[in-house]
Amino acid sequence: MNRLLYMLGETFSSLRRNVAMVASVILVTFISLTFVGSAALMQTQVNQMTDDFYDRLELSVFLCTENSPQSACPTGAVSADQRDSLEHTLTDGAASQYVASYRHETQQEALDDFLETRGENSRTASLTASDMPESYRVLLHEPEEFPVVTELFGSAPGVESVADQQEVLDQIFGILNGLTMVALIIAGVMIVCALLLVATTIRLSAFSRRRETGIMRLVGASKSMIRMPFVFEGVIAALIGGLLACAATWVVAEFVLGQWMAQQVPSIHFIDSAQAWSIMPGLLAIAVVLAIIASWVTVRRYLRV
Repeated sequence: MNRLLYMLGETFSSLRRNVAMVASVILVTFISLTFVGSAALMQTQVNQMTDDFYDRLELSVFLCTENSPQSACPTGAVSADQRDSLEHTLTDGAASQYVASYRHETQQEALDDFLETRGENSRTASLTASDMPESYRVLLHEPEEFPVVTELFGSAPGVESVADQQEVLDQIFGILNGLTMVALIIAGVMIVCALLLVATTIRLSAFSRRRETGIMRLVGASKSMIRMPFVFEGVIAALIGGLLACAATWVVAEFVLGQWMAQQVPSIHFIDSAQAWSIMPGLLAIAVVLAIIASWVTVRRYLRV
């Protein structure tokens, strides 16, 4: 117990002597781990959005109209018999085993939906219901089965084209995953900076206490007694930075994502502080491990103990 109190006393004494460098370690650790936490939050959000959107992924079977190209619709606009055949395929035919539900969208409904999405302007004012294709909006049991359903309907009479939203969603999630990688790269660079700062701080601390450590060697102090105050110094500074990063991660999750973004885009389920709590232990573990490695290696090389 006396040894521990002595080492802690030496640690806090050194922290007071190197306030500027310790503050730098705290700041850089805070910034780097905040990037790590933000990247983890972003990836968690992307994974949740991927599950949510793919569960709601619709396949759109667009039917032929009078304005459809001849190559896609050689028989002209879809007939009542062709429409009945398509519905039979959806309910009792080959596609029924893949279909969870479907709805029929008329030309007028398609026009109303298009105007609601794009807004009325000079370009949309001349559109009429006959310009819009009617369609079947199909929700699948498993989104991965869309190629099978696409093949079933792609060559069916009365069908102009089959489209799904997966390609668009994959592009969006690809961009988000790219942003996550950018955040991780920045975090990696900042973590390297934090390691160098911890090492520099420990070297300065060891230099300022070289006389005391020399005396400790002469009186036969153990290696751990000489090393541990420096290691504690690095760990305490990094741990404070890690705690600040945890607080910043919680703020981002609770207020930016959980409240502000949830109000701006109510159709998307955003993560909240519950996910941030699961990330925090990892941030603290990174801070402590990096500080121990940097401090221990620096003490061994500089003090040669």
